Amino acid sequence: MTTYHCPRDGTRSAVSALTWCCPVCRGPWDLDFTPAPGLALNALSGRANSLWRYEEILPLSAPSVSLGEGRTPLVPLTDTVSAKLDHLMPTLSFKDRGAVMLVGLARRLNPERVVADSSGNAGTSIAAYCARAGLPCTVYVPEGTSPKKTEQIRAHGARLVAVPGDREATALAARAAADEPGAFYASHVFNPYFLHGTKTYVYELWEDLGGRLPDTLAVPVGNGTLLLGAALASAELHALGLIASRPRLIAVQAEAVAPLAAAFHAGADDLLPSAAAAPTLAEGIAIPRPPRARQILAAVRGSGGTFLTVTEDEIRGAQRDLAARGFYVETTGVACWAAVRDGLGQGVDRPGSVVVPLCGAGLKTGMAG
Repeated sequence: MTTYHCPRDGTRSAVSALTWCCPVCRGPWDLDFTPAPGLALNALSGRANSLWRYEEILPLSAPSVSLGEGRTPLVPLTDTVSAKLDHLMPTLSFKDRGAVMLVGLARRLNPERVVADSSGNAGTSIAAYCARAGLPCTVYVPEGTSPKKTEQIRAHGARLVAVPGDREATALAARAAADEPGAFYASHVFNPYFLHGTKTYVYELWEDLGGRLPDTLAVPVGNGTLLLGAALASAELHALGLIASRPRLIAVQAEAVAPLAAAFHAGADDLLPSAAAAPTLAEGIAIPRPPRARQILAAVRGSGGTFLTVTEDEIRGAQRDLAARGFYVETTGVACWAAVRDGLGQGVDRPGSVVVPLCGAGLKTGMAG
C-alpha cells in the first residue's frame, strides 16, 4: 500500500492508520500513487470485463470484493452527444466504481466497523460492497432521502441512521462516528481511493473510443468525485503518452444548490459565503460546502472548461426526455443532459464531441412530479 498526503499542508499518513482526514487541517487526503507503465489498447484483450481490467492504474492489486462493476455501455443521444450508462452498475449508480475500492481497502485493514454517509447512492453502494466483504456497516443519510435508496441500504444488511437536517448535518454525524476507535470511514469525499475508482469511467471511454477521449466531458458535481476522477484519469493518460490532449470538463450543478458555479464565475479559488441552499430534485449533488472545492475549481479551470447550472423545470424536462428515448434515470443523473441537450450554453465554444454520464437509475427516485 502507498501513503496518504494532504494537498494543503503536506502532512502524510500510512493508509493502514485509519486516519480519515489530515490531522492538521482536517481536510481530505490525496494518494501518493503513480500508475505503472504498460497499459495499451492491445494489452486489454482477454482481461476481466470490469474496471479491474485496468490493473496498472489502480492502487489495489486484486478485486477482493468485486460485483462485476464497470464496463458500462456508451451510446449516442445525438450526432455529437453520447451517454455512458453508469446507471446499469451493480447497485444502479456510478458510485460502485469508488465503493469497490474503499471496501476493498477496508477488507485489507479489517476494521471493527465501516462508517459511511450519503444522500443515497454512495450509501447503497458501500452497503452492498460491505455485504459482499462481510464487514459491518453503518450508513448515515439525511432524513429526507428517497425511500427506495434507504430500502436498498437496509436490504444489504447495513445499519441505517437518518439524520435530521441537510446533507452537511449528515456528514458531521458520520465524521463523529468515524473518529471513534476501530472505525473505517468509507468516505467518497475524504478518501482518495474512491477517486481512483471513479477515474475508470474515463479509462473506459478511452478504450471504447479507440485510444482517444471526447472533446468535452460533462459531469454533475456535488462533492465532485466523478469530476475529480475524470481529471485524474485525463492527467494520467496524458502523462503515459496515451492521449495527446485532455478533454474540457463541464461541471453541472442544480441552480438551487450551486456554490461551486458561483465561486467559479466570480473568479474565486474557493467557496464564497453563501445563503442557505434551496430544495432540489437533484439530491445527489445538493452539497452546499464540498470539502474538495478548491481542487474541483482548479480542475475545471485547468481543463479550459466551465460550470453550468440547471433549473428544476429543466431537470424534470430532461428526465422525461430521456425516458422517451428509453433511459429511465434518476433526477440527479439527468442534470448533464438537461445542461447540454440544447447546446452547451454561453462561454463554451466549439463543443465538439460530448459525453454525459447517466449516473443513477430511475428506480432510485421515480419520476419527478
